[in-house]
Amino acid sequence: MFGLIRTPILVLIAFTAGLLYERHQAGEACEGSGGKMHDGVCWNE
Repeated sequence: MFGLIRTPILVLIAFTAGLLYERHQAGEACEGSGGKMHDGVCWNE
């Protein structure tokens, strides 16, 4: 029974960690190209 509850929770944690990782990578790439991240969008000014 606990396995049925644990599996979706672990999937949700892994999904959230993946989203945060991708946002961090996108922010670094944006700053590397001379832009600024604002609300998840890279602005090159």
